[in-house]
Amino acid sequence: MSRWKVLPEELDPRVRQLVVRLRRLKDHSGLSIRQLAARTGYSPKSWERYLGARALPPAEALEALARVCGEDPTRLLALREVAAEGWQTTPEHPLAASHLPSPEQSSHSPERRALRIALVAGAVTLVLAVSSAVLVTVRIMNNNTAGSPTTPTRSSAPLAEPTAASPYPCRLARIDGHWYAGNSRTQQENLAVGNTGPDVAEAQCLLRRAGISPGGIDGIFGPLTEHAVKQFQKRSGLVVDGMVGPHTWKALRG
Repeated sequence: MSRWKVLPEELDPRVRQLVVRLRRLKDHSGLSIRQLAARTGYSPKSWERYLGARALPPAEALEALARVCGEDPTRLLALREVAAEGWQTTPEHPLAASHLPSPEQSSHSPERRALRIALVAGAVTLVLAVSSAVLVTVRIMNNNTAGSPTTPTRSSAPLAEPTAASPYPCRLARIDGHWYAGNSRTQQENLAVGNTGPDVAEAQCLLRRAGISPGGIDGIFGPLTEHAVKQFQKRSGLVVDGMVGPHTWKALRG
């Protein structure tokens, strides 16, 4: 049985509950940190941070741990979702910043972080615009080729251009029987509260297309997006867990 370091008293109870559960699973597995890392694909240092409450483990790491331990991942993912709220609502906690991408970010001001996010969003928007232009050019050339059997059918929907408040576009188009919004073509990526990026923006656009508002199209999976996902899942007869997985993607794509 591992001799774990005592968790700080000021640690959020929701985070503590998740960490204690992870430690118990690790102990019951009989695996060392290195063995656990080898079987899950996450480094020993990563597992030391997760088990020491210094970083919030990604959902994929919990699913890998569940497979190794023969555990149903549903409970772990639910605990992680609750713990994520604990991380978000206690930024003043000394451990709360340890799940960020790089340690030097703790000294950056909110304005500088916002500027970096805006720059990244602008770069993504530029790449998407260029990709869309190339796609349109290719499709025009295909349409001008008589008898082309491989030209996909495509119907357009009203467009939502990116703004300062919503840096991602919603360029809805139906291609080969599936809806796309111009941010991501994934149909497998697992998304939950705390995720950010173009995959989240794609889901938000498709939720809006389905008549359910996720809030802004900002690429941030927050409480409003989670609520919208649950509404969509309930309406579509899916498991209502507030997370976007393969089944929810399939329903959103249509």
